[in-house]
Amino acid sequence: MSEAILPFDKYPVRPAGFVAALGPTVVVAPHPDDEALGCGGLLALLRQAGVPVFAVLVSDGTMSHPNSALFSAAARRAVREAEFRHALTLLGIDETESLLLGLPDGRVPAAAHEPGFAEAAAQLRDFLEKHAAATVLVPWRRDPHPDHRATSLLVQAALAGMPQPPRRLEYLVWAWERAAPDDLPTAADGVQGFRLNVEAGLRQKQRAIAAHRSQVAPGVFTDDADGFLLANEMLAHFAAPYEVFFEAATP
Repeated sequence: MSEAILPFDKYPVRPAGFVAALGPTVVVAPHPDDEALGCGGLLALLRQAGVPVFAVLVSDGTMSHPNSALFSAAARRAVREAEFRHALTLLGIDETESLLLGLPDGRVPAAAHEPGFAEAAAQLRDFLEKHAAATVLVPWRRDPHPDHRATSLLVQAALAGMPQPPRRLEYLVWAWERAAPDDLPTAADGVQGFRLNVEAGLRQKQRAIAAHRSQVAPGVFTDDADGFLLANEMLAHFAAPYEVFFEAATP
C-alpha cells in the first residue's frame, strides 16, 4: 500500500449495525465487479438486516478483454452481465430488479453534452425514485478510473433532479492501488471518511468477487494475452474485514 493512501486505515470504524439506518439502498457500479469489490460487505449486511437493495450497472463491461477472438463484444457483455447477476444473488440481492444502462466500457459519458449522459442520468433518477431509495452507493468521486469518475458525475446529475435526493455514500475501488495525493479528500470536498466493519458479510463478499470469473485468474476470456485480471495484490485490499466510505460532513 502506498503512503498516499495510508489515511484510509486511520478512519474511525462504524459497527455493522450502522446499516440499519440506511434504508432502501441502490448501489451503482461502473463495471461488473465494482459492486462486490467496493461495497460487497455493506450490501451483504444490508440484506442480512432485511433492508431492500437494488443495483445499477453502468457500463457493458466489454473492454476488459477487447482482443478476444473467441468472444465477440456481445458475448463478453453477456458473460459479464451474467456474472454481475450471479454476484448479486450471492449477496442476497434480487438480480431481476437491477438496471443495466449498457454504456460503453472505457467511455462512460462524463458531461451533459456527451452522447448518452442525459438519458442515463434520467434513467438512473427514475430508478432511484421507483425504488424509493434512501441511500445510494457510488464510487468515490476521484476514484482513479475514468469510468468511476464519470459514474459519480452521472449520479450527481440524477440526484440534482430529485426534490429529496437520497443519502450518498462513496466507496473505494482503484484508490486502494492507484490514488495520487490529488485523488484524496480535501476540506473542499466536505466529506468525512469512515470504515465500516463488514466482518459478518465478508464471506459473502468474497464469494461475490469470485463470481466474476472473467476478472479473476485463470479467467474466462483466455485468448487475450493483454486482457485484464485482478491482481492478488489488488484483491488483498478487499479481503479486509472493513470497507471505506465517504459521506457529506454534517454541518
